[in-house]
Amino acid sequence: MTVVVNTREDVTLAAYRRVAYGGELVEFGRDARRAMEARREALRSASGPEGAQPPSDSGNGAGTGREVAENLDLWATEAGPSRGFSGGDLDEPVVRGIVFARMTNLVGGRAPVRPAVCDRVAALLSGPPLPRVPLYGETGPGEALPLACVFGDLDRADLDRAEEEALLGGSPCSAALVADTAMHARHRLEHAEMIFALSIEAFRAPMGAYDPALDDLYGDPYEAEALRSLRAYLEGVDSAGRRFHQAPVSYRIIPRVLGQVRRAVAAVEKAASVSLRAVTDDSAHLAPDRHRSPGRGLSGSGAHNALAYPALNALSVAWADLALLGERQVTALNTAEVSELPFSLAVPDFPRSGTYAYGWAASGFVEEARAAAAPALLPAVAGDPYDDIMSPTFVSYRRERRAAECLDGALTILALVSSQALYVTERTPPPGLAPLLAFVRSHFRPIVDIKERKLSEEATRLQGALSEAALTGSLSPAPTSAGEELSTTSTKGVS
Repeated sequence: MTVVVNTREDVTLAAYRRVAYGGELVEFGRDARRAMEARREALRSASGPEGAQPPSDSGNGAGTGREVAENLDLWATEAGPSRGFSGGDLDEPVVRGIVFARMTNLVGGRAPVRPAVCDRVAALLSGPPLPRVPLYGETGPGEALPLACVFGDLDRADLDRAEEEALLGGSPCSAALVADTAMHARHRLEHAEMIFALSIEAFRAPMGAYDPALDDLYGDPYEAEALRSLRAYLEGVDSAGRRFHQAPVSYRIIPRVLGQVRRAVAAVEKAASVSLRAVTDDSAHLAPDRHRSPGRGLSGSGAHNALAYPALNALSVAWADLALLGERQVTALNTAEVSELPFSLAVPDFPRSGTYAYGWAASGFVEEARAAAAPALLPAVAGDPYDDIMSPTFVSYRRERRAAECLDGALTILALVSSQALYVTERTPPPGLAPLLAFVRSHFRPIVDIKERKLSEEATRLQGALSEAALTGSLSPAPTSAGEELSTTSTKGVS
């Protein structure tokens, strides 16, 4: 299928997913092409230098034809891996997302770009693999360096200065980075709520901390949503034998922390939706009308996205907090004096079958997540009185990715430890959690005898499956080997 773009309102999160991850193509509709032609004609008829050439913010200088092509070649070279930075490149879907985000300015901006040039941009999505774009090393005040990488293979010999700036100006990279984060954040949150609900049931925590009366008492819509979500997963729990004294704080505050995460996810989705549709031309060409004649050019600050990096920073903090709560609950489940469960969740007659050591691994994930949660602030560019502030979005995006990876690791451990707790006590979770338990045990079976088990590899596969599900939303069990049965209640016959 093909995404048709006529106005900037067509550049949505849903369309971003189709183009970036669904591999769909993009074409400019009839209305978009008419608007491009009309804008170019209006500016062509304007008199005076301001009407034809606005101030340049790209740092590339003026020029046409071959000069512009050589300028872009130079920037692409400077922006490439030859700059000496390491750490990998943006994933292919993110680069496709940058191309798609660029289309907002082409259809809704003030740059007089010819439809033929816009078609070349759209054609990048249907041709060979897009160029490599470094994940590290974005050191400019705007986004011209990574954009030069993205459009390095574009046929540009006939571009004029305005068209060059339409490609290299603005902040489509920030829009794509925060949109890519939004692609994963909602499902990651949903799966975290499921796993914490599984932990609540595994610990047999008192249900008072999740009572419906708290929805109104807390007075926050995000916390109320988290409470309702937890109760839905826990509906039908067996109330017999549940603890009557207080559970550890990590179990009592989990609805409120999940509310914080819901707020952060909503902010990322909002920042992504706004950023994708925002016109961010650095140089705006305003056609003449009855209020301004003969037209003029404006130099703005479109290269700075003030929504993306604060939203990414807040989400990194939220992920780190969740990772800590996960680690605390792993420790509580493994500590018999606290959980009143078998010591280290070991199966009788198999003392080495416990999960105590997984708490150490969870602590490592927590520390990594907390380090990644350090906010990316506006960085200064020393020694340059004009380009004196850099864009922090790439830094905040990298940190959010790392915090999310660490959260997935902590959630993996909490899930397998909760599964073990249910297994050694021969309990079945409520229906709302049965699919999650099947998913966990299809990748990591309860530990009985550790002989011939590669536990580290199994846990790694579970973490990988959980990370992949953040995009797809589906917690599909791994294929089961012939004759292999996964028990959910008995401690016999599973190793």
